[in-house]
Amino acid sequence: MPETYRVRIHKERLVFSTAHFITYAGDICEPIHGHNYHVYCEVEGPLDGNQYVIDFIALRDALQKIVDGLDHRVVLPLRHPTIKVVEQPGGEAGEVVATHGKRRWIFPRQDCVLLEVENTTAELLAKHIASETLATLAPAVRDALVSMEVGVDECDGQWGVYRWRA
Repeated sequence: MPETYRVRIHKERLVFSTAHFITYAGDICEPIHGHNYHVYCEVEGPLDGNQYVIDFIALRDALQKIVDGLDHRVVLPLRHPTIKVVEQPGGEAGEVVATHGKRRWIFPRQDCVLLEVENTTAELLAKHIASETLATLAPAVRDALVSMEVGVDECDGQWGVYRWRA
């Protein structure tokens, strides 16, 4: 197997404050609450012509853009089996209605990030961030990578981690 190297970005500014609620223990839905999530990203691959796996600045900037898009928002799952999320007409001026059983939440559309996930757990937030990061990389860079790992810390040492492998 050819040599591979890893680089990790774990910056103080890779943090986002987000509100969410999840279901657990079957179908118990917790109250809406928030976290100050911290993010790291590690990529593995061979060295390129510049003798690095990936440009730190390009990776940092891609992560920062994704993190900034989640900051001060409510994240809602679009693929949850019992939490239903519906956009009301009006575009950015519209609303999002989320329901679970008899519970109902109404949010301004511009305050929401609707995610193609089953639940807004730290693990699936990590997967979302990894997928978005991979999508922003140049094809040649992405195709050279062996793996990417993204960790999302929701509460001082409680990490959800997703690892993508080529």
